[in-house]
Amino acid sequence: MNSKNSILLLSFKDLFTSKMIKYSVLPFVFSMLVLYALFFVFAGIGLDSLGTMEVHSSSTTIQNGIPNTDTYIATLKGTSLIQWLMSHALTSWIASFLLYTVGTFLTLYLSIFVAIIIVGFLTNVILKEIQKRHYSDVEMRGDSNLFAGLFLTLKWFTIMLLMFLVFIPLYFIPVVNIVAFNLPFYYFFHKMITYDIGSTICTKEENMKIKFLHASALRVKTLGLYLLSLIPFVVFFASVFYVIYIGHSYFLETRKIRQAS
Repeated sequence: MNSKNSILLLSFKDLFTSKMIKYSVLPFVFSMLVLYALFFVFAGIGLDSLGTMEVHSSSTTIQNGIPNTDTYIATLKGTSLIQWLMSHALTSWIASFLLYTVGTFLTLYLSIFVAIIIVGFLTNVILKEIQKRHYSDVEMRGDSNLFAGLFLTLKWFTIMLLMFLVFIPLYFIPVVNIVAFNLPFYYFFHKMITYDIGSTICTKEENMKIKFLHASALRVKTLGLYLLSLIPFVVFFASVFYVIYIGHSYFLETRKIRQAS
C-alpha cells in the first residue's frame, strides 16, 4: 500500500473514533446556527431591496387625427410586489428559479466558509489527538497567533475578491466559467487549511520547507477536499476529516525534516 493510500486509510480510522465523531458534530451544529441566522438576515435584506417598484404603461390613441397618449403609473410596495410577481406564471417561474438557484449556490459556498472557520477553532485539539495516537515523537512547535491569523485571513479574502473581479470576462465562457468561479474559492480554502495546520505543527522554517518541497502534493490533496465540499452538506461533517488528513501529511513531513537535521 503506497503512502497516499495509507494516509487516507489512517485518516478514516481516526475520523471514526469517539472523540473525532464528537468534534465532527460541533462544526455541524454551529454551522447550522450561523446559516440559520444569516438566512433571516439576508432574507430581510432581500425583501427590503424589493422595496418599491413603479410599473409604467402607456397607450396611444388617435382621435380626430390627433394622437392622444395615456400614461398609467402604479407603485408596488413590499408584499404587493411579491404578490404581483407571483400572480403571473412567467414572472412567478423566473422569480422562483432565481430564488432557489441563487439561494442554493450561496448556501453551498457560504457553508464551506463557515465550516472551515469553525473547524479552525478545533484544529489544535484535533491535531493534539492525532499526535497522541501516532506522532508522540513529533513535538508541536507551531508559531501561530491570533493577530497573524486575522491579518492573513483578511489578506487572502481580499485576494479572493480581486480574483473574482479579474475573472469576470471568463464567466461568460461555458465550462471555463465553472473553473473561473471556483478557483478563487479554492484559493482561500487551500490557504486557510494549510495555514491552520502548518502553523500549529511546524515552526515557520519547517512550514516554508514543506510548502516548497511538497507544494504540488498539498494542492492535489486540498483540491480533492474542496471538490468533496461541493457536495451539499458534506462539508459540515467532513471538515474535521480535512484537518486529520492534511494533519497526517504535515506530521510525517515534519518528522522527516527533524530526523534529517
